[in-house]
Amino acid sequence: MIWRNLTSKEIGKLDKTIPVILPIGAIEQHGPHLNVETDTLISEFFCNELNKAIPNEVLILPSIAMCCSEHHMDFPGTLTVSHETLMAYLKDVLKSISANGFKNIIIFNGHGGNQAIGSVVVESFGVNNPDCNISIMTWWKIASKELFEITETGLFGVGHACEFETSILQYIEGNNVREEEIVNGPVTKTFDWAAADLLRGSKALLHRSMKEHAPNGVYGDPRVASKEKGEKIVNAVMKNFIPMIKDLKLPIK
Repeated sequence: MIWRNLTSKEIGKLDKTIPVILPIGAIEQHGPHLNVETDTLISEFFCNELNKAIPNEVLILPSIAMCCSEHHMDFPGTLTVSHETLMAYLKDVLKSISANGFKNIIIFNGHGGNQAIGSVVVESFGVNNPDCNISIMTWWKIASKELFEITETGLFGVGHACEFETSILQYIEGNNVREEEIVNGPVTKTFDWAAADLLRGSKALLHRSMKEHAPNGVYGDPRVASKEKGEKIVNAVMKNFIPMIKDLKLPIK
């Protein structure tokens, strides 16, 4: 079910154990070939796919598009809010969801820059609302095992406007990928202990702007992207996403 499509009366009658999903993303540069809405579009897409699969078992909120993208501000088209602003906003939204009686709440994330502050929000809100199950799920994290089997690129191959994001956008109908603009994104290396991408975590976090990481705004190699690969990625994510959401309605053992 889609929150914004329901009436107040209909929402009031819903089972309050139904999982409520809040999609969050970003409005930021995605190289020369993808729209600035890419992260938000992907997050919304997976939530809409979830609603198609189990329409009476989930409640999808309107997405939050402009989030933490300060590290992309060297590139035109990027919009951002501060970490403090996003944290306060998310906590206010979660508070209002809880005030409606819902206790299973998931932030579904499509942007790497939201992960750290999203985790702080989960910890902070969770401590003060022990009656709620609050979680943040990021699409490439929940399907990392399957995605390792799909990728054709090594370290630094999947990061931003990359093999994965481009493939998903090619799969989504009406994606508007600028195919003729697809280029490789050679990554500027720093220390071995800081090497990471979407699938491979580093030993320690080292802050760099996206311009420092990838001068052309592409972190990875989208040249090996395809619509067929996008379908495989979507299936892998949904294979994990659906049972994780269903788990929330079961008693914790």
